[in-house]
Amino acid sequence: MTVSEPEAPPGQAVAGVRPRRCGTRGRNQAALIFLLPFGALFAVFFLLPIGYAIDESFYQVKRSGLGFGTPERVFSGIGNYLAVFRDDTFVDGLGRLLAFGVVQVPVMLGVALVLALLLDSQSARFARFFRLVYFLPYAVPGVIAAIVWSFLYTKEISPLAFLGIDFLADGVVLWSIGNIVTWTWTGFNMLVVYAALQAIPRDLYEAASLDGAGAWRIAWSVKIPLVRPSLILTGVFSIIGTLQLFNEPTVLSGVTTAVSKSYTPLMWSVQVALDNNDYGQGSAIAIVLAIVAGGLSAVFLRLSTWLTTRGVRR
Repeated sequence: MTVSEPEAPPGQAVAGVRPRRCGTRGRNQAALIFLLPFGALFAVFFLLPIGYAIDESFYQVKRSGLGFGTPERVFSGIGNYLAVFRDDTFVDGLGRLLAFGVVQVPVMLGVALVLALLLDSQSARFARFFRLVYFLPYAVPGVIAAIVWSFLYTKEISPLAFLGIDFLADGVVLWSIGNIVTWTWTGFNMLVVYAALQAIPRDLYEAASLDGAGAWRIAWSVKIPLVRPSLILTGVFSIIGTLQLFNEPTVLSGVTTAVSKSYTPLMWSVQVALDNNDYGQGSAIAIVLAIVAGGLSAVFLRLSTWLTTRGVRR
């Protein structure tokens, strides 16, 4: 004869009987096993290169005997970082990118928002087709897109020559690069905003319609406020991407003298590291650029949060 464990009333535990953990430990172990491949790849291809770059940024390679001696790797402290700011190349390139981002990022995100709202409207037709068309430029590799646009910008062979604009001139080429970036990335940002619009409950639209709100009022007062987190996210991505501008100006540097090899800080970092064989200063340039990108992203997030909180209080 076996004695069964006493049963407790619902919501109560029996004294002396430990509650089962329902396999929590097993689930944690399974999650850890699935995360291990990602963690290993993340460490090898992301964390280790960052650590190597930080380490290299504190060293210099010096050669004795008028440069013909054996190279020696010596610790330089913050010497490479000081050299970054002593050279006006970094400051000029960074200022160029800031001017670029102030104009290009709002235009790109504004166009992406408008396209997403058009696709999400009830009167939109062939939404799947146009969603694919808008997203298609993002599927084109950045280098290929820059090469195609470089042909369109060359006056001798460009079908846009009738406009009479030299798209590769010194004062225009920066905005020609902005056009390529906007053409490439608007579809991606549109898709992020469109996904956020699809997650909004349709009951809110019906309630707004019953209150007499039209399509424009619903878009302005309901849709845009609810997709603000997506706009902030795409804004952060755009700021980081702007400071990492490399493919488009590198391709255009082969067809115009208006774009030098140090046109952007990242291009200058590659030139210093590979062309001048100064990996220490090249790494320092990359680290400083990463810090600037992180700082600007933090400022943008803080400003966005402050404006959102202020709007809610009103």
